[in-house]
Amino acid sequence: MRILSILCVCMLSFCAFAQNKPNIVVIISDDHSYQTIGAYGSKIANTPNLDRIASEGATFTKGYVTNSICGPSRASLLTGKYSNKNGFKDNETSNFNHGQNSFVKELHNNGYQTAWIGKIHLGRKLEGFDYYSILPGQGHYFNPDFISSKNGEEEIQDREEGYVADIVTDRALDWLDTQDKKEPFCLIIGHKNTHRTWMPSIEDFGKNDNKEIPIPETFYDDYSTRKAAAVQEMSIDKDMQMGYDLKMFENIEKMREDGNFKRMNDEQFKAYVDYYKPIYEKLKHDKLSGKELAEWKYHRYMVDYLNTAESMDRNIGRVLDYLKENKLDDNTLVLYLSDQGFYMGEHGWFDKRFMYEESFRTPMLMKMPGLIKPNTNIEGMVSVVDIAPTFLELAGTKVPKDIQGKSFLSLLNGKKKNIQDQIFYHYYENGEHAVSPHFGVSDGRYKLIRFYKRVDGWELFDLKSDPKELKNIYCDPKYKKVQDKMLKLLNSEIDRLEDTEAKEILAGR
Repeated sequence: MRILSILCVCMLSFCAFAQNKPNIVVIISDDHSYQTIGAYGSKIANTPNLDRIASEGATFTKGYVTNSICGPSRASLLTGKYSNKNGFKDNETSNFNHGQNSFVKELHNNGYQTAWIGKIHLGRKLEGFDYYSILPGQGHYFNPDFISSKNGEEEIQDREEGYVADIVTDRALDWLDTQDKKEPFCLIIGHKNTHRTWMPSIEDFGKNDNKEIPIPETFYDDYSTRKAAAVQEMSIDKDMQMGYDLKMFENIEKMREDGNFKRMNDEQFKAYVDYYKPIYEKLKHDKLSGKELAEWKYHRYMVDYLNTAESMDRNIGRVLDYLKENKLDDNTLVLYLSDQGFYMGEHGWFDKRFMYEESFRTPMLMKMPGLIKPNTNIEGMVSVVDIAPTFLELAGTKVPKDIQGKSFLSLLNGKKKNIQDQIFYHYYENGEHAVSPHFGVSDGRYKLIRFYKRVDGWELFDLKSDPKELKNIYCDPKYKKVQDKMLKLLNSEIDRLEDTEAKEILAGR
């Protein structure tokens, strides 16, 4: 009898411990820049719900990605490993192996209810999830298709009418409603916003149209010391398309033929025509050219982008409200991040890919009462691969040895200021936007980059004296010692991370 009593006490203790494991909600957006979030000091963005995460928790000022492009970044998030180890190097040629381990599988094996809802851009047939309802490929802003599966059952494809951020959030909250609140859960919400072609919800038309949006200081960058930057094809002036990107179509028929508008119902299409047609008519009347047209394109890009961000931010607020109303807030860690940074006209660009700060650095906001103090700024360098081990340590789950990231739990509870002194980066894709493959390392002050294939060369920047990365000082005699130090650090990181491709390139220097 006494043995039975002891066993009962032990079981009750175990259950109590299991129920106290923290819930985890990850909200990952697409191409959302830290420059357009209020918590990061933006004067033009309206992001009250993202700012709410920051005010209730932490803002990471040095959060970075390992490979600034959609799929590879998500692969690193899931696996805690760099692209050379998880196998997903680029969107054009890679296929993600869902059979490999992930932090979600580890949590699932340790009693967590798990789901991914929205954009993942890593194929289908997900593993480790009790439920998923994902957008095929990039997905669409209006009337999106979904591929769904529950408990490993056969996938079902459906299309739901409405706006993507609203529908993704509806499905996420519906899933939460069905879960046992006594058991921990891990939910990943993947938003399509703010990916090209920046299509806001109809209710957000006009919200940022009349704002004065300053042209970035580097908008007319001449790339005089940076060969790779000079040959890219992501210029707002030259490469941004009037119809596809800015919705400036010659007539309604051509607009309707575009893939984004072809799938709209009549009511949605009419709302878009009514909003954009007067803008196009004024553009025709004004007959802009040269710098005036380039700056007009920049302003329209920013308006669409900011409006699309508001459509997402409102839905993030719905998730935060749900957690609070259902008394889940105190035991739930909420992480917001983008799959990478994005160019808001800096260097004259849109898109991402380069190791320059605007795309290398990503927004990261996190909150959890009792763990993270409100209004905390975390200045230590962290990477997307560090998220997986952090979650596992927080959940009391053993971190697999092959995870390359480092837990930053000690930054969240204030026990440490730094977990590492450098971040390695490797971008592989040699296709769209003509960005040359490259790898490099940053120690926060200096950044060394090695370009290869499309452009063959080196770049070195002093981020203190040149924060906008305009002057390549590689081979400058004044920086000889710095260059040698950074080259040594680069080699060390390549060896540590077992990046054989980078190692072979460096062997030829």
